[in-house]
Amino acid sequence: MPPVGMNGKICVVTGANSGIGKETALGLAQMGARVAMVCRNPDRGKAALEEIRRESGSSQLDLLIADMSSQASVRALAAQIQQKYARLDVLVNNAGGAAPARTLSADGIELTLATNHLGAALLVLLVLDLMKASAPSRIVNVSSGEAQRPTRLDMNDLQFERRKYRGIAAYAQSKLLMNAFTFELARRLAGTGVTANCLHPGVVATNIWSANPAPLIGRLIITVVKPFMLTSKQGAAVPLYLATSPDVAQVSGEYFVKSRPANANPLSRDPQLMAQIWQFTEKMTSLR
Repeated sequence: MPPVGMNGKICVVTGANSGIGKETALGLAQMGARVAMVCRNPDRGKAALEEIRRESGSSQLDLLIADMSSQASVRALAAQIQQKYARLDVLVNNAGGAAPARTLSADGIELTLATNHLGAALLVLLVLDLMKASAPSRIVNVSSGEAQRPTRLDMNDLQFERRKYRGIAAYAQSKLLMNAFTFELARRLAGTGVTANCLHPGVVATNIWSANPAPLIGRLIITVVKPFMLTSKQGAAVPLYLATSPDVAQVSGEYFVKSRPANANPLSRDPQLMAQIWQFTEKMTSLR
């Protein structure tokens, strides 16, 4: 029998066609929630939905198509969520990527930044009123492995227009931005009944590792370490915990590792930098 508390809940999971997102969607479906799976590729999304339907036995699964790197697509997704659902109890921002070379999104923004931070932040801000009306509700942002911990930010060159582009650096930066945004979001949401937390799922063997700035070296490294990585199901344990556990119903503005609060990069906790990142996010998403 599904745990009490998720029956009747509506949950949106981005990047739900594979990896951690797919396992998170499966876990929520098994708990009795209605799950909206956000996927970029319709065919892969349909295949994942059918697989989750078979494994969970749930008929409460929806497929929403969106490219999280495209702000027009994210706006269309938010409008669809608002039209389709009377409430939104959980939003899991899991979609992400790591471009091996500097690439621009449809909006002319560095692709990793556009996908991992700006797309997720824009979706949050566009559905926030619905989540406030649905309170208590939860925002769960899937951050990096510990890649963000040693990262330094150049707020004057977040798109690597002057610096040499490195895929891992762009990825780590995007996750640091996500963390800082999450902490500032939690501060602004105090008293609303909406919580916002971010997490490190562990070093998980997902397809994000296929994008590496040095493909041959990357493949060799992954071949060696992959047996020691977590499975996607293990990686989904932390987002599922934050999305469902009564133990964290009142917890907000935290960074979780192994389902426990942990220290994030100190930069992401700096009030001045948090405010700068919030303003940058509003400017880049035209929400100011």
